[in-house]
Amino acid sequence: MRQYLNKTAFDEVMGAILKGSKIDRLIADHISTGMKEWAITKGVTHYTHWFQPLTGATAEKHDAFFETIGGGAAIERFGGGELVQQEPDASSFPNGGIRNMFEARGYTAWDPTSPAFIYGTTLCIPTVFVSYTGEALDYKTPLLRALQAVDSAAVAVCKYFDKNVKKVNASLGWEQEYFLIDKALVASRPDIVATGRTLLGHSSAKGQQLEDHYFGTIPNRAMSFMRDLEHECMLLGIPVKTRHNEVAPNQFELAPIYEEANLAVDHNSLLMDLMHKTAERHHFKVLFHEKPFAGVNGSGKHNNWSLSTDTGVNLLGPGKTPMSNLQFLTFFINTIKAVHDNEELLRAVIASASNDHRLGANEAPPAIISVFIGEQLTKVLTELKNVTSGKLSPEEKTELKLNVVGKIPEIMLDNTDRNRTSPFAFTGNKFEFRAVGSKANCANPMTVLNSIVAKQLIEFKDEVDVLIDKKDMKKDDAIFNVLREYIKKSKNILFEGNGYGEAWEVEAKKRGLSNNKSTPEALKVRVSKKTIDLFDGLGVMNKVESVARYEIEMEDYIHRIQIESRVLGDISRSHIVPTAVRYQNILIENVKGLKEIYGTSFKTVAKEQLALIEDISSHIESINSKVTKMIDARRTINKEEDIEKKALDYSYVINPMFADIRYHCDKLELLIDDELWPLTKYRELLFIK
Repeated sequence: MRQYLNKTAFDEVMGAILKGSKIDRLIADHISTGMKEWAITKGVTHYTHWFQPLTGATAEKHDAFFETIGGGAAIERFGGGELVQQEPDASSFPNGGIRNMFEARGYTAWDPTSPAFIYGTTLCIPTVFVSYTGEALDYKTPLLRALQAVDSAAVAVCKYFDKNVKKVNASLGWEQEYFLIDKALVASRPDIVATGRTLLGHSSAKGQQLEDHYFGTIPNRAMSFMRDLEHECMLLGIPVKTRHNEVAPNQFELAPIYEEANLAVDHNSLLMDLMHKTAERHHFKVLFHEKPFAGVNGSGKHNNWSLSTDTGVNLLGPGKTPMSNLQFLTFFINTIKAVHDNEELLRAVIASASNDHRLGANEAPPAIISVFIGEQLTKVLTELKNVTSGKLSPEEKTELKLNVVGKIPEIMLDNTDRNRTSPFAFTGNKFEFRAVGSKANCANPMTVLNSIVAKQLIEFKDEVDVLIDKKDMKKDDAIFNVLREYIKKSKNILFEGNGYGEAWEVEAKKRGLSNNKSTPEALKVRVSKKTIDLFDGLGVMNKVESVARYEIEMEDYIHRIQIESRVLGDISRSHIVPTAVRYQNILIENVKGLKEIYGTSFKTVAKEQLALIEDISSHIESINSKVTKMIDARRTINKEEDIEKKALDYSYVINPMFADIRYHCDKLELLIDDELWPLTKYRELLFIK
């Protein structure tokens, strides 16, 4: 920017990035010209407004710089108008009833806080995407509003501790887990091609039980892919840092250095596109599905979240003085209180048809939201909970600051253990939201998390100010009193134990924590009065936008289960059953031959073959009858107009049928000649490097 912009334009862009100030339209013309000149020097011929609609993927429409000017002449032009705003067709994007199908107009608007980038020969400009009437049709718009809300609320609280704080940024460091499968093998599996996961397949004799893949030597072919990907990431400014084998065979992880949350979200969305394109060159297919293979670990996208000030302080990191530690405890406890009060909403924001398969299975967190903070910090909160109500005596305050608050840095040094079954864990200087699915757009959980923390900080400041102004308390006394009450009210969300099994489910129910195991159950809170008021009050989403997102997510769930049901029925009847019949015919010919040789005593010799023929017939009959039952049920459910009932029926009627059909197909896989079996097996998918 320094090379291609004058000082005024440069300052305008930096003001927009750092302070959120608006860019003058005349200045935008100069910025667009500089951006075009820079892009052309890199071989760029087209530009696009790059945005993130509610499909879960990214979207782009390319336009050439080329423009005719009459008389057979043409120039390369890219004006401020094209930079700041465009009008793509919005008719086919999910909108949840915000707009009619015949009203195709939607607007993309430049987000200067996320740098424009070049991919191939296209200049990509990150943008928001809104309807003609101004409602958000994307993930970025509510996120930007949520980040603004938490910035404002956190700055107000920071003023108790440091008057110089003018801005607070939410940071995000995501960890992307994924599977790398040979492209040719994937092409032989219609279920992976259509749904991203295996709907059938018997477990391999060797899976992850030896734990020999985790952190092991990265296979050469996978390493070649990773190097190529990292090179692309560096060219695009994505600060990738970590790569390693994950627990399941052919599963890997990539993680960057943390960044400002909006930029981190854009970088993750861009990375997922990059990974698909890079994998193509290496004859791989990247699987982001949260549970592509039964019986082995699924994939998550751990969201590491924190808040930091423009003075360079991590608000979730302890300091060297009692005052800085009191600031840490303020934000630490307020975050726990926010999670406690909104645990159902946090469960809803990670809900999807694919993540339902992962939650609670093979090391993944359960569907019950809880917070893990470790034994040492639990003791600190217990000490604070016992603080005297009202004004503290000088002795008590000294004792508290020297022996409790003052010793937090030393405590933190020992707080290194982590509960891998915790959905929301404190990990030293940040919270790790571990329940987010690998396929998810990070903007969704980040919008909710920053919103609930913003609301909580606003309430905290109001309560502290009342004690200071009306109860004549000193600032520290007021803060300690409010934090004490928050600890008491939030204790039920804190959990240090194993998140698996009925014991925790029973305990969680006693504590009043929700246990919404399916997406349709979890999503109901999206349209509760509490949620709508939360987002509306902060200016993050109005009621129309909240209801629209609920409709979109429910429809997405229905369509995904519907597609999987159709694919499963198709594969069962057109792949598995014909193969079983073919093998059965081979066995019948064998039995006929034995009868010719042995006569009436052939049944003794052919006993196993006859039993096998009967077994195969039994499984074929079960598959056909269960697929017919599933199709009939689907036809009935598809007539249902109430979206909630329809989604619940898909969840509780159709979904359980998958396991029944799969059971019989997987049994046939063990019985039928390997040369005849039409689908690539788990042992090839997971162990061919």
